[in-house]
Amino acid sequence: MRRFALLAAAAVLVAAPARAQVRSPLPEVTAPLKVIDTAYMNHHANACRDFFDFANGGWIARDTIPAAYSSSGVARDMSDRNQLAVRSVLEDAMAHRHQAAPGSTPRKLGTFYATCMDSTAIEAAGARPIQPWLSAIDSVTTARQVLPAIAALQIKGANVGFFYSADGDPHDAAHYLADLGQGGLGLPDRDYYTDSGSAADSTRQAYVTHVAKLFTLAGTPAAQANGDAALVLSLETEMARASLTRVALRDPAATDHSTTAEQLAALTPGLDWPGYFRTIGIVAPVARLNVGEPDYFKRLARLIDSVPPPTWRAYLRYHAISSVASWLSTPFVRENFAFSSRFTGAKELLPRWKRCLQETDGDLGEALGQAYVEKTFSPEARRRAKTVIDDIRAAFRERLLHLTWMSDSTRAQALKKLAMMGEKVGYPEQWRDYSKLDVQDGSFALNVARANAFEWNRTVNRPGQPVDTTEWGITVPTVNAYYDPSKNEMVFPAGALTPQTFDPNADDGANYGSLGGSWAGHELTHGFDDEGRHYDEHGNLRDWWQPADSVTFSREAEKIVAQFSGYLQVDTAHGNGRLTEGEDIADLGGVLTGYDALERALARDGRPGLIEGFTPEQRYFIAYAQSWRTHTRDATLRTWIKTNPHAPDYWRANGPLANDPEFAKAFGCQPGDPMVRAPELVPHIW
Repeated sequence: MRRFALLAAAAVLVAAPARAQVRSPLPEVTAPLKVIDTAYMNHHANACRDFFDFANGGWIARDTIPAAYSSSGVARDMSDRNQLAVRSVLEDAMAHRHQAAPGSTPRKLGTFYATCMDSTAIEAAGARPIQPWLSAIDSVTTARQVLPAIAALQIKGANVGFFYSADGDPHDAAHYLADLGQGGLGLPDRDYYTDSGSAADSTRQAYVTHVAKLFTLAGTPAAQANGDAALVLSLETEMARASLTRVALRDPAATDHSTTAEQLAALTPGLDWPGYFRTIGIVAPVARLNVGEPDYFKRLARLIDSVPPPTWRAYLRYHAISSVASWLSTPFVRENFAFSSRFTGAKELLPRWKRCLQETDGDLGEALGQAYVEKTFSPEARRRAKTVIDDIRAAFRERLLHLTWMSDSTRAQALKKLAMMGEKVGYPEQWRDYSKLDVQDGSFALNVARANAFEWNRTVNRPGQPVDTTEWGITVPTVNAYYDPSKNEMVFPAGALTPQTFDPNADDGANYGSLGGSWAGHELTHGFDDEGRHYDEHGNLRDWWQPADSVTFSREAEKIVAQFSGYLQVDTAHGNGRLTEGEDIADLGGVLTGYDALERALARDGRPGLIEGFTPEQRYFIAYAQSWRTHTRDATLRTWIKTNPHAPDYWRANGPLANDPEFAKAFGCQPGDPMVRAPELVPHIW
């Protein structure tokens, strides 16, 4: 997703207790955002030296990151405004839940949010809601009991052992296939376990302290808690060593391993996979599946067989507690926040209503979506946004037709893929059915587990079934977008199609720079980046490239890798251009294609005069740079370098523009200026 890491960083922050079920007054409406706000600009900056500073420097100079956040900027500003609309829906549902019909979606929505806001009940319960989970884990005394225990926690939403999912078959994208993938680590990335040095040692020691603290809060004696926490780190370190790096995972071939049930049994002797599949709710025998990382599962089988059951009990116990620590009493909440803040730099807890809203949106998002759309997203806004996206598609087609390095054979396949690329704009055409979701008065932690079980049961038996092409992988109020290579489609929720991203009343220069270049052009190019190009028009993993064209693509892509690896990110650490390669290619393709789309729109609809002193082309690039207006804490950037496939927003603005001759032309930049890269360094892909 375009801005996944920014939103994920906000989501890990947890909230302070609030009074039970008090319907607090909504805050005053925040000032409207603009696609271009000249007050954000630094008019003393030289656009040809640092365009991010030119477009955003005035705002950066005045901004203070709120204590509860890891960053501030576009995504937070838009999310704050979206959350006001969502909050009004939730406050109303909570207040009127007892008037709604029993079993109805409004009743469930109001009850879910109300149990989250009921801090009195949460404080009184402490860890009691999950004591049955912990008692079940205590009964794990043999190796054969480990896999069923993993399955039971996975259904409840815990990240434990590995991941199971039902995804599109890489070689038959029209049908689902069972998929097993590495997972189950408590730290943000496998490198935190394997890195050397004092900083890495400090992080691991802090993790052990955190695990022990959660054990103690759940009732384990301190001496045992400390020993068990050390066992958790030891086991997870072995799992991490067997895990692929994030860079390795970016190669679709690295995780494409069609495997029969017999082959899975031979790979992992001693593990009862038919029993596991029955435990998680699969009805039909699993004859074939994809095993993303075979070496990981081979090692996991050995660990289950050789690691003593007390170590596995400690591991399972920690992940059971951790999965709901944010929804237990205040000591759990504060400990969870204290540890997560090492990676985000946040200074305070989020308000409880924001935390509850985020969880409700994540678990019952489509129950909220329809009301949100009615409040915020007009049919005219949807129509105008689709016009911009259609122009992006047409502009990319023209670029394909005129590429000089691509053979006619590969070009024909690329044009076919583009023509068949789907798009979803605004909201689903049909809303999710929540009739099987169980929501009860009482423990919110258990309601979260029930919501996770609902989603698990909704999808667990999909292998072999036709792929649901109507399904959305993102909720409607979310400030984000994505391209799905297995469906060959772009998805733009209504929450992203508001100012600052898009305004149906704004000029074309602004809208095409932000929605066109930074969003739609970016997502479309993902279909042709270093990962997306391996999927065909149907979403199947298939090599449709002539060998010489692949060689040229890879050569030019290496220029992007070198460019973004050369940028200083934080302290003395540089970016990992290999990790961010796909996003960097999409950013460059987006800004180039968006500009062409703007020129197409101006030729069709007419060219305005200067607006706020700038030409349409200049406003295009200002809007593009302001779409990356972000101020990020150093602690977040340190985590970002290890875990995030996106470059920091500062470089997402300046990096692509320094490769674009139209940008240099618009602002009169000359060779040798920092915003003009030498011709031999400029990549020529899309």
